[in-house]
Amino acid sequence: MRRALITGIGGQDGSYLAELLLEQGYDVYGLVRRPTSSRYENLDAVRERVELIEADLLDQLALVEVLRGARPHEVYNLASPSFVPMSWRQPVVTAEFAAVGVTSLLEAIRAADDSIRFYQASSSEIFGEPAEVPQTEGTPLSPVTPYGVAKAYGHFIVRSYRRRYGLHASAGILYNHESPRRPLDFVPSKVAHAAASISLGLAGELWLGDLEARRDWGYAGDYVRAMWLMLQRERGNDYVVASGETHSVQELVELAFEHVGLDWRAYVQIDQSLKRGQAELHHLVGDASKARAELGWEPQLRFPDLVRLLVDSELERLRGSAATLTSS
Repeated sequence: MRRALITGIGGQDGSYLAELLLEQGYDVYGLVRRPTSSRYENLDAVRERVELIEADLLDQLALVEVLRGARPHEVYNLASPSFVPMSWRQPVVTAEFAAVGVTSLLEAIRAADDSIRFYQASSSEIFGEPAEVPQTEGTPLSPVTPYGVAKAYGHFIVRSYRRRYGLHASAGILYNHESPRRPLDFVPSKVAHAAASISLGLAGELWLGDLEARRDWGYAGDYVRAMWLMLQRERGNDYVVASGETHSVQELVELAFEHVGLDWRAYVQIDQSLKRGQAELHHLVGDASKARAELGWEPQLRFPDLVRLLVDSELERLRGSAATLTSS
């Protein structure tokens, strides 16, 4: 029986990864900061099949105890603030978890069992203002946000430990990936929620920033599969995981509102304060050729289908909430 430990298991990626690993026959443990008795909504479908362990990612000694107790063959480090704009308001917290936390976990693995295979959630934000388009594993790092800078440290320290200590450590450079489990802070979820709400008569407008901003968007369920595939290789390595194409916020809005039969132009308002200004990232699009060649990985859900999935999930959720209120 294979065993895996996931930090950040309650988040979008952690919950999808937990489901994938359970399908593969793993025993799954999750490292959490909140009490294990708390409700982790993203884990509703598998909560009885995973074991949650409360521990602080910055407490190296506690991590050693966790690793010696759970004895995982694989560790997936997904614990990190993920909403990039928030990193400007909480740069120290971002650095602690996205940079120091990675080092703490790697040191714990060295102390407990250096045969453990390790995955680090890196990010396209490490490229910031990229030197080339599209970006590959060899593109120089040039982060511009506190989140990107912290992730760059994590990316480098994984590479360093792999080289210095021979650890089976991989870093997945993941581009934007969405799902119905994303909070409404994220633009695709915000747009999908607005389109669904307006179509049901529950809202009347949607405020956005830069409609021309472009992103390389994919589906989280596809991307966690790439994480798992990395740790099945004979040696650790770095991999870009991306769709390889960009779409504008306006394209996202058009598809979402079209799916519910509405003209987006009648409902979308522009708020200049929502624009990221000089911190906006341009020309971030990934070349996942290496992941395709070495991992056999391909994204399954394309952008239009992803948008429809997000909107349909919001419609189902809102209708369910309305039905619950009516019955009560």
